Amino acid sequence: MSESVAAALQPYLDRQALAGAITLVADRDGVRHHAAHGWADQPAGRPLQPDDLIWIASQTKAINAAAVLLLVDEGRLSPDDALEQHLPEFRGQLVVVERDEQHLLLRPPAAPITVRQALSHTSGLPFSSPAEQPTLDALPLDVATRTYAALHLDSEPGTRYQYSNAGTNAAARLIEVLTGQRYEHFLQERLLNPLGMHQTTFWPSPEQLTRLAAIHRPNAAGDGLETAPFHLLSYPLDDRVRRYAMPAGGLFATASDIARFARMVLRGGELDGRRYLSEAAVELMTTRQTASDLPECYGLGWSVGPETASHGGACGSYHAVDWRHGLVLVYHIQHSGWLHDGPEAGGAFGQAARAAYGG
Repeated sequence: MSESVAAALQPYLDRQALAGAITLVADRDGVRHHAAHGWADQPAGRPLQPDDLIWIASQTKAINAAAVLLLVDEGRLSPDDALEQHLPEFRGQLVVVERDEQHLLLRPPAAPITVRQALSHTSGLPFSSPAEQPTLDALPLDVATRTYAALHLDSEPGTRYQYSNAGTNAAARLIEVLTGQRYEHFLQERLLNPLGMHQTTFWPSPEQLTRLAAIHRPNAAGDGLETAPFHLLSYPLDDRVRRYAMPAGGLFATASDIARFARMVLRGGELDGRRYLSEAAVELMTTRQTASDLPECYGLGWSVGPETASHGGACGSYHAVDWRHGLVLVYHIQHSGWLHDGPEAGGAFGQAARAAYGG
């Protein structure tokens, strides 16, 4: 059955619509398929391996939501707590009523931002703050959060979906305030280490960097692929002094690690006999939390539908929990641009995987 997944991707590889992909399919009981296809670095001729790392980018949001919900399970936090209850820097924030080149009209919001809104992209916060330029990992989490609190809200909290790294990072800052631990230490101790996600990190080690797949994009002639830098991240990637944990999109990981996390979610918060999250917390993450009158359907840290919960990353990767078929799908690629129909390859993988392993 692995052959059918490879066959679905091969045409994309042949026409350089896709440089390479790591594919993994799992169910409640374990991994059913795990393979690498194509190149980790096509110009250099380095083949992709199943245990290679990628920058999972915004797939990190699902893991971050699970970390925040650990505190909800412990009764230390409620999804409907106002951010300003725990982060006083958000008190007095104003919402934009009118704005043009000549004037700006502001007023207090009807209600402050809640944790639920911060994790479902309905906080009214923009994507990021001007201080987070040119990269998104150059500020400590406490400093970044203060820059968000200094911004005006683009809309009333809860009334509009606006994809927001700022909201995700602000929710993550609650972990530091409520536990007294640095975010990355809490995440490592409470989620990554217990789950066996030992290849998941904000700072790839020198050894891991040798297994990091390159980002690909079309070359200047438009007839092939070239590699590109991780343009939203600071270099060197293993620098723990000038690079900071970025809960909205900073993790690097292997497909095997992400599959363990997603299998835990598929199983309602439990894996290998250990419970990580309550079933109620998993339901919060993976069912609609955006208002019913909004077109976007988003949970807490997950894009959700009637039969799936998933999240993608900036370079085209994704993981998905498919409730109907009882499967976890992991699709790891690294593209910042495309030739031909490259973005369609992820859907081709999902279709082949469900047909082969979905019972």
